[in-house]
Amino acid sequence: MADGFISDEDIQKVREANDIVAVFSERVPVKQRGRDFWCCCPIHSDKNPSCKIDPALQLWHCFGCGEGGDIFAFIMKADGLTFRESVVKLAERAHVSISLGSGKPTGADGSYKARLKAVCKEAADFYHLQLMRSASDGAAKARAYLSGRSLGGQIPKTWNLGYAPGGGTLVRHLTQKGFSAKEMIDANVAVSGRDNKVRDRFYERVMFPICDVQGEPIAFGGRIMGQGQPKYLNSQETPIFHKSTVLYGLHLAKSAMASTGVAIVVEGYTDAIALSEAGVKNVVATLGTALTMQHIRTLSSHAKNKIVYLFDGDEAGQRAADRALSFIDSSMTPEAGRKRIDLCAVTLPDDLDPADFVSQRGVEELRALIDGAKPLLSYGIERRLSAHDLSRAEGRAAAVAEALQVLAPIKDSLLAKDYAIQIASRTRTREEDVLAQLARLKAPRFVENRDLDSKKQVKGNEANQASGAMTESQAPVRASAQGVREGAQVSASEINRRRFERQLLCLFAQNPTVALASCSTLAQTKWHDALHGRIADAMLEYFTEHPDCKAAQLISAIQNEIPEAGNMLTASFETSDATPESLAAFLSEELAIGDLDDTVAELRAQLKDVNALSAEEYDQLFQTVVVLQKDLTERRKAHQASSLAPSN
Repeated sequence: MADGFISDEDIQKVREANDIVAVFSERVPVKQRGRDFWCCCPIHSDKNPSCKIDPALQLWHCFGCGEGGDIFAFIMKADGLTFRESVVKLAERAHVSISLGSGKPTGADGSYKARLKAVCKEAADFYHLQLMRSASDGAAKARAYLSGRSLGGQIPKTWNLGYAPGGGTLVRHLTQKGFSAKEMIDANVAVSGRDNKVRDRFYERVMFPICDVQGEPIAFGGRIMGQGQPKYLNSQETPIFHKSTVLYGLHLAKSAMASTGVAIVVEGYTDAIALSEAGVKNVVATLGTALTMQHIRTLSSHAKNKIVYLFDGDEAGQRAADRALSFIDSSMTPEAGRKRIDLCAVTLPDDLDPADFVSQRGVEELRALIDGAKPLLSYGIERRLSAHDLSRAEGRAAAVAEALQVLAPIKDSLLAKDYAIQIASRTRTREEDVLAQLARLKAPRFVENRDLDSKKQVKGNEANQASGAMTESQAPVRASAQGVREGAQVSASEINRRRFERQLLCLFAQNPTVALASCSTLAQTKWHDALHGRIADAMLEYFTEHPDCKAAQLISAIQNEIPEAGNMLTASFETSDATPESLAAFLSEELAIGDLDDTVAELRAQLKDVNALSAEEYDQLFQTVVVLQKDLTERRKAHQASSLAPSN
């Protein structure tokens, strides 16, 4: 039922048939406050109502976890579904009939995204045909490579493995199929050289198609067969592929996860294939990144009992094990209730990877290891303790300090206190001293890295700013925006600038008619945050085809292109009695003045380099600065006199 595409008309029909407040109330109790409704967020462990539902705009936003969006975004995040699956689920809920045929795709999936998926599908078929039937030396070498790693027989057919010959063969094939160079490049199966000639991205590699949860190819991993670097060449991020959310083999593993209640995570394509072919069907692999919280949410929707992270025994596997400890939070405590995530971990012995372990020790021994996997908390504590000499007082003191750091995110839970007592026992330290040390720890604030890996720890208000979490009286602030070197100090004025950018984009998203009247601001503003610039571009592009769109439609479309945008665009802030139009005018002028100020500063910097300018150039530049500075002063004075300007 999930095959085919859903039209714009059907998507809107489903949206209108499902009231967002009613959908939320089926999951959690909701209470009305003024025109809005509030509830404990169904997405994360929430003890206080921090999730706001706007029935007028049909949008929601959680000020605790920062998630938000329209009704489809809620179902996607709450149930771990794709956009299409969420539309189907809500259609069934409302008893709405929709078409899921294979006609020309439209709607939120976007016809261009469908074209990119078609490129990947055709490329996967081409690679597979080359592997199975080509008489070339390269194809024979690829078949021998797979056979030598016990990946022959029916495995290439089951996993749609392939061979990329390179030399422009794929580009020529796709061109004959009617695909444009831009589509090939955007799907990342081709690249453009310095001479602007389009070339195959993958050549002389064994190919592993990466599929979405429906089994449709959306990206590729290519393994070199001989010497050379990189050993694995993976697709870059594309409009249809985000490696922090996709797991290799999930389309084949999800039914086994549902039946067993367990998901197993490994770190390589061949490991996932080897385990699956050995009978461990509920296995997936990450795609060159550490496990992310998006991955965990997806897996939790299929495997209800636990997730087992299987680490290689080598040094790289152990580094991955240490990174995994950043996932520890309140969702792993009994207090999380039905939302609890049981994330476990196990390290394979003797520096073996999963494929080698199954080959040498057998699948039953692997199953025994998986069954004995320890909860991530216990696993992390054991790793910290085993790194120290517990026979020495200095070693025991260091071991206590490091092991307790594992518990810092959940320091106030009963589970943390129980583990602290166990740490005291292992290190022969007084329980009261260890518990007191635990109580003194500062619990880190976590914010997910939206691109890769697990989480970033930030302190105090910076966490709220970076995650987008805020109070109702605060405007969104992004303290660590894109384009700023990680770890760099961000000035207060720069934080304010990005806050105004976020406010304006949020206002435009929730008031499309106001945004349409201010398209010049969207196009001309020099966005300090690259994410804000991407959102502005996406908004302008959507308006060209949908000038009469509603807020929920606009935010849904942008979120589909830029997943992290929805959480920001559904946020809100106090605006007194200002109308959206007057507030948009105020914010637009605020940003324009900031851009003019930047321009004046740049020109003043040029004036300081006297040797680089002739006398005539210097005079012209000086007069330009004088005129611009006068304009800047007058505009700033008028702006500060505005009724919307903050009072001192």
